[in-house]
Amino acid sequence: MQNIMAQKITREVTPLTESDCFTLFWRVKEHFDFPLHFHDEYELNLILNAKGARRIVGDHVSPIDDVELVLVGSNLYHGWFDDACESREITEVTIQFHRNLFSEDFLHKNQLNFIRKMFDKSQQGILFSRETTLSLRDRLIGLKAKTGFDSVLELMAILHRLSQSEGIRILSSAGFDGDHARSNSRRIVKVFEYLNEHYSEPVTLADMAASVNMHEASFSRFVKKSTGKTFIDSLNEIRLGHATRLLIDTNQTIAEIAYGCGFNNISNFNRIFKQKKNCTPREFRGNFSGARIYI
Repeated sequence: MQNIMAQKITREVTPLTESDCFTLFWRVKEHFDFPLHFHDEYELNLILNAKGARRIVGDHVSPIDDVELVLVGSNLYHGWFDDACESREITEVTIQFHRNLFSEDFLHKNQLNFIRKMFDKSQQGILFSRETTLSLRDRLIGLKAKTGFDSVLELMAILHRLSQSEGIRILSSAGFDGDHARSNSRRIVKVFEYLNEHYSEPVTLADMAASVNMHEASFSRFVKKSTGKTFIDSLNEIRLGHATRLLIDTNQTIAEIAYGCGFNNISNFNRIFKQKKNCTPREFRGNFSGARIYI
């Protein structure tokens, strides 16, 4: 995996004011020139003609295709880098909007259910399918020509369309920012709160099932239905999320991080890490070499 040179992690103060619903930037440029960064606002990014460029969202690193659309949640690390991109006519449409553009009460109305769930998932970053991106490309670019109330209605319509789209991909690990997506189920919230607090300790299916007064088989089905993952996969994802942050933010050895995040041996940690991240922990750390948070 190609190394991304010494990325600074910058807290961005966006130009979005409290009086604005959203802000939009439309740029055709030769390079991605903004460092790895984060901000309070949600961000929807349409990138065209940048095949081979590299995207970082949370602890996820991947090359991109010639067209992509990503929704980034609040305070989630993200950035695009053209280390392997041959194009010098990159089109970027960036839409930023406040976390409170939709109030919690508003989002819990039945008609906004899909958008609420999408915002929850965006805390890990969402990559939309190529088909969805192409179908909305012209509307996203055309949003710059709309003003006032019409622009807000169009943004809401686009978000609604995205919230119902198929083939989305969740990018970053659940445990990376310690803010696991919210859920309507108090039981699943309790489970993930416990896992995020005790991921470094031995955690068994039997213990977790007992903690929410469920039989093991019923608990396994419950977790699978709620998250789309098995209990072990969910636990490993949380452990990997915390491990990736330590790989970025500390100088701890890989062995210290592995054991500190609840993996019982190095080979198991390396195997699961490679399986989930498509690189070794050492290669992953190399992508963030020299990273520090600048505020």
